[in-house]
Amino acid sequence: MSIRLRFTLLYNAILALTLALFGISLYAIQAKTTYDALQSDLTHSADGLVEPVMKAVTASALGGSIQPDPRPPKPFDALSGGQDLHSLPEREIVRVLDASGSLVASPFGNASDALPLSAAGLKAVQSQADAWETAGYQGQGLLIYNRPLVVNGKVAYILQVARPLAERERSLHSLATIFIIASLLTILAAFGIGWLLAGLTLQPIHRLTHTAQKIGEERDFTRRVTYTGPQDEVGQLATTFNAMLSRLQDAYQQVAHALELQRNFVADVSHELRTPLTTLRGNLGLLRRQPPILPDERDDILSDMNEESDRLIRLVNDLLVLARADAGRSLAKENVEILPLLDEICRQARLLEPERSIALQAEPLAIIGDRDALKQALLVGVDNALKHSTGDVVVSARRQENGVEIRVRDFGEGIPPEVLSHIFDRFYRGDPVSGAPGFGLGLAIAKALVEGQGGAIRMESLPGQGSTLMMTFAPGGAAPAG
Repeated sequence: MSIRLRFTLLYNAILALTLALFGISLYAIQAKTTYDALQSDLTHSADGLVEPVMKAVTASALGGSIQPDPRPPKPFDALSGGQDLHSLPEREIVRVLDASGSLVASPFGNASDALPLSAAGLKAVQSQADAWETAGYQGQGLLIYNRPLVVNGKVAYILQVARPLAERERSLHSLATIFIIASLLTILAAFGIGWLLAGLTLQPIHRLTHTAQKIGEERDFTRRVTYTGPQDEVGQLATTFNAMLSRLQDAYQQVAHALELQRNFVADVSHELRTPLTTLRGNLGLLRRQPPILPDERDDILSDMNEESDRLIRLVNDLLVLARADAGRSLAKENVEILPLLDEICRQARLLEPERSIALQAEPLAIIGDRDALKQALLVGVDNALKHSTGDVVVSARRQENGVEIRVRDFGEGIPPEVLSHIFDRFYRGDPVSGAPGFGLGLAIAKALVEGQGGAIRMESLPGQGSTLMMTFAPGGAAPAG
């Protein structure tokens, strides 16, 4: 069952219940009102008949004993002053009974004119209390008012005033019929209107569903739901859905970019591994050749194989570092004094390149990071500066508004702008024909390690003026002055 049909049925169920409660209440109120009106009319009529009846029956000496009167009832015309009893409303029925409940007077004096009076009603009247009864008479329902007529403190006669209930019942029946028909027509109209309104209300949701289906089929996360209505629950749903699509689009683009990088990474790794492996295989073939090669040639081949093995080990180690960084390896977040660390790095670099000038310009500072990861990233920066320049290298550290910045600057030829934008890409080498050693993984490793510590890394360079690698970290506690 669709939500549209459920909403429509729910609306109509609520409407039907409301109409039913209203109809029952209206019917009960109308029944009570008409019944009270009949009682009021009968009471008023009885009030006007008490005096004429007492005069008529007293003058005619009808008796007044509570014992049954054996005489047949008399017509009103035979009573003295009975003409006053003919002024009754046309719909009302009047009877006079003795104290025992026997008919003593009626319009025509027939014994069959007696109106019903139950034993409980007779007992109540004999106790000088009014009694109301509903009974059938000659095929119609009557509301009968039994009123005692008291003489000298005793009940002498009983005055019965009745009125047919047929008109009241027809009125109530008509009211019920009209209300039922009107309610059915109202519910039918409400069903159609509710169905239409539910369709209009749920139209944005249908568009959401259609858009979601299209996105699933076409994988087009640029699609959006068009909604121009008020910012109600449906409007908020449309806004949330569009925001979710924006996030999905960003995530999809990031995944696509990551997959592209992964494909390129696998291709680059395969390319880098192919050369040393091919060299090793070729050299092994030469060593197994018969007749054996000369000892000098064998020594050269073994030397090449050793170099290629070292190259493979360096490549695998670099790849392991990158793999750990990509896997989100947790790095320590501790207070690291950078002046001793920078001094250590510069000293090690001077041992590798004793003929180069490596200057340190730094004051006692501390950062929040991982000492080993920071050292490895800085060694990459210094090694990169030594490889791609022939002049001095300056390592410096200074405090800035956003943290502590460490710089590694060289005074080489600089990096062209088209190369600078790819400087941190894996296996990217800006000048592959320069013959500089490496796999193009150093700066990618440095970037992963710096960002793994919550820092930022960037490269600035101008052709002919050298390059500067900048790393920014969160400041740590005050380092002791050296």
